[in-house]
Amino acid sequence: MSCCDLAAAGQRDAQSLLCSQLGKAGIMASDCEPALNQAESRNPTLERYLGALREAKNDSEQFAALLLVTKAVKAGDIDAKTRRRIFDAVGFTFPNRLLTTKEAPDGCPDHVLRALGVALLACFCSDPELAAHPQVLNKIPILSTFLTARGDPDDAARRSMVDDTYQCLTAVAGTPRGPRHLIAGGTVSALCQAYLGHGYGFDQALALLVGLLAAAETQCWKEAEPDLLAVLRGLSEDFQKAEDASKFELCQLLPLFLPPTTVPSECLRDLQAGLARILGSKLSSWQRNPALKLAARLAHACGSDWIPAGSSGSKFLALLVNLACVEVRLALEETGTEVKEDVVTACYALMELGIQECTRCEQSLLKEPQKVQLVSIMKEAIGAVIHYLQQVGPEKQKEPFVFASVRILGAWLAEETSSLRKEVCQLLPFLVRYAKTLYEEAEEANDLSQQVATLAISPTTPGPTWPGDALRLLLPGWCHLTVEDGPREILIKEGAPSLLCKYFLQQWELTSPGHDTSVLPDSVEIGLQTCCHIFLNLVVTAPGLIKRDACFTSLMNTLMASLPSLVQQQGRLLLAANVATLGLLMARLLSTSPALQGTPASRGFFAAAILFLSQSHVARATPGSEQAVLALSPDYEGVWADLQELWFLGMQAFTGCVPLLPWLAPAALRSRWPQELLQLLGSVSPNSVKPEMVAAYQGVLVELARANRLCREAMRLQAGEETASHYRMAALEQCLAEP
Repeated sequence: MSCCDLAAAGQRDAQSLLCSQLGKAGIMASDCEPALNQAESRNPTLERYLGALREAKNDSEQFAALLLVTKAVKAGDIDAKTRRRIFDAVGFTFPNRLLTTKEAPDGCPDHVLRALGVALLACFCSDPELAAHPQVLNKIPILSTFLTARGDPDDAARRSMVDDTYQCLTAVAGTPRGPRHLIAGGTVSALCQAYLGHGYGFDQALALLVGLLAAAETQCWKEAEPDLLAVLRGLSEDFQKAEDASKFELCQLLPLFLPPTTVPSECLRDLQAGLARILGSKLSSWQRNPALKLAARLAHACGSDWIPAGSSGSKFLALLVNLACVEVRLALEETGTEVKEDVVTACYALMELGIQECTRCEQSLLKEPQKVQLVSIMKEAIGAVIHYLQQVGPEKQKEPFVFASVRILGAWLAEETSSLRKEVCQLLPFLVRYAKTLYEEAEEANDLSQQVATLAISPTTPGPTWPGDALRLLLPGWCHLTVEDGPREILIKEGAPSLLCKYFLQQWELTSPGHDTSVLPDSVEIGLQTCCHIFLNLVVTAPGLIKRDACFTSLMNTLMASLPSLVQQQGRLLLAANVATLGLLMARLLSTSPALQGTPASRGFFAAAILFLSQSHVARATPGSEQAVLALSPDYEGVWADLQELWFLGMQAFTGCVPLLPWLAPAALRSRWPQELLQLLGSVSPNSVKPEMVAAYQGVLVELARANRLCREAMRLQAGEETASHYRMAALEQCLAEP
């Protein structure tokens, strides 16, 4: 009797052949569960049949012996050990042939042999060790094809085979390296197609897809982006149309299916419409919270691009931020209430979106009255955040929710420091200690950032908007606060300047030669620039601190060593401007330092500073005019709006350094800057040079002329007196008239 004869007998399906017997014995694919083991000595019949199974000479004998084994084992009597002994007797050879047989004997449906093979494989996969076996893993491509195979949807044999296939794949997914093997074997695409086909088992396809995305999102999207986007389109459309409780279930699923790249516009449209209907209704917390988390995930991935312009979009955004602020206040203001940290952190993300839109000047979704109202509402929520942080003890400082709370406070302080000033000042000592703790344990800080992203949004990898340390979150706010006397004194007292110096030096190492700066996130360079702004504030408002704190000497040494290479690097002009200007201002205060007495490092720094200051403008010919005009050089044009204040401050600082450093004027002369500056002014129309530019140029030229006789002579040779007269530079004209 062949296995196909058994399969065809009584027109039963594959399950009714082998699986009905194995199922009764407790070893079928969908029924295989560990049970209490009977002592092997009590079942000599099983031992005899296992021996027959091991000694079988062909498929027919092996199949017959396998049926005898199933009869010898009563339902519920099989455990993992016995199941493993059955596997040892059967092995993979028999199910392998069943799975790969292309031609079935006469009278045997072509899928029946495969169904038998899958049933055996599914039974073996109930053992986690066997689920990770290479002989199972190499069947993944074959199993994946069964999910999308065509056939009679009412065929019980095919349904059983589909169930067994999902059991095999689910068992593999539960092994440590299983998701990677499934993705490489094409399972993600097969699951997507099975779900979109809405055939038998499509709900199992979705469940397995969710698991794979949670385990290996990036790899899934890399291997099957078109298919996953098709699933997202289907889910988004279902979400937009849903009128029953399924829309709340979809709220929980959809975040997992948002791609790491651009979300299709039609999906965003459907998602926003569905969320607007949900959040605009009166809901219980279990219905509202998944919607808020989905909205937060969209805000994280797309900013405000998913919200339509116009009245409906502005009302929806205002509603989102309102709901988020209410949730935050309810959670954090009531002492003793258990905080749903994942929901509150999602609300933080929506508040950040509100902050961004309220501070956007152009193309904001919000109208001015809406902005005023939302700022007032967010102020109350931020007050609740401050209240919560004031209660945080040292034992909680490494918790992800604390990190998330500091993050939203940092986002608020970056834009608004005038309100809640008293509360913020009271919290500053905690913030400095918190930032210092995480800075000193940088790896834990980065891990916290990952945990916050997971807590707030989904089990997906966080994007670049989640910085890896607490200090970077606070830098913009501290930049504003160091301008004010009260907050600045607190920051200085708590040791913030020393911490910022250490942080700057650490971050600077990431941009130094030997490191691949192309892979660094933009936040590193932005953080360095913000640190420079804080130091500039301290130079102006607390010069005594710069002179007495040794950390600023180390900072000055780093600036001097770094600027020469930095000014040569393309695309880093703004950072070079910050470093040059800060270094020049600090050099005025530290002019007596041995490091600034004409050392190679100091000469290299000032040469680089001159390069930065001198290359900002060029003479440019204009059609129809005999005389050129003064214009920005190409490298400076795109960033001049952000750069010009630093440039003017740098010119002023350089001017102040000349009388303090006797070697500087001769060095400037050797660089030919004064001569080339006069040549530039002489080649352009005076009307094209703005008064503030004339003042800046005159300041440098006058100090160089006063400091050094050779400079004066060189300027005279370059028609300095005539140029001074043309530009009405009275001070320069008078200086050059002196011997």
